[in-house]
Amino acid sequence: MNRFIAPLALTAATVLPGLAPAAETALWRLDCGSIEVRDLNLFSDTMAYPGQSMTLTNSCYAIRHGGEVMIWDTGFPAALIGAPASEDVLAPSLESDLPSQLAEIGIAPSDVTKVGISHYHFDHTGQAAAFAQAELLIGAADWTVLSGPLPDWAGGFVVPETLAPWVSGGARVRAVPGDHDVFGDGSVVMLAMPGHTPGETALLVNLPETGPVLLSGDVVHFAEQIDGNGVPGFNFDRADSLASMARMTTLADNLGAVLVVQHDPRHIDRLPAFPEAAR
Repeated sequence: MNRFIAPLALTAATVLPGLAPAAETALWRLDCGSIEVRDLNLFSDTMAYPGQSMTLTNSCYAIRHGGEVMIWDTGFPAALIGAPASEDVLAPSLESDLPSQLAEIGIAPSDVTKVGISHYHFDHTGQAAAFAQAELLIGAADWTVLSGPLPDWAGGFVVPETLAPWVSGGARVRAVPGDHDVFGDGSVVMLAMPGHTPGETALLVNLPETGPVLLSGDVVHFAEQIDGNGVPGFNFDRADSLASMARMTTLADNLGAVLVVQHDPRHIDRLPAFPEAAR
């Protein structure tokens, strides 16, 4: 079986935008910080960006599905708010936490029933514990890394403490081995796209008015990586990265989906400006 297709394969009913989900679905982009990258070659194992820099965005998302709320990625830890600017080659910053933004659209942390994490890096797990009552959904291979002795190669990218309510065994975890239809009606589908990490996932959201929206996770970090088949040297597996990039872009083309690269600031306006939702 092709490991990039879920053991429970996607069907037309799962992904086609014309087949409306049973529950009303809405999608908000949330601001989870930014990352000043002072040497963009860090994101290329072929040194494709000499002398270049870029400020990446750190995007999170809220999805209302009927009476449930799902958060997709949780950004940097809230402790970063007000912290001194870093002089490192990667300089993160954060202005507002997730609970504050959710309050603007009438969502309390206790309303959140599911937290989906694209992968285990700390810039995607930082505020997850604000929703400790929710079920955690994460790629199974990433969960294996988090729930065992942390390997040396994980370095400073993986901070299991940000997922302490689940790592400790006190909260519900769904370790997803492949593609996963989150609500069972095709409205929200996690897609296995390993490479950046062993359990990396993207998220397909089928909206009744907008149509399909594909959130990239970190399959890529900015659009130029798509055009040049660019792979960061810190990715877990180069061949898997390229295969997942191909799956992501081909799926977006075939569905006519709005592809949102979560770290690319030029993709922010592909969704309505907060507090408006894509519906």
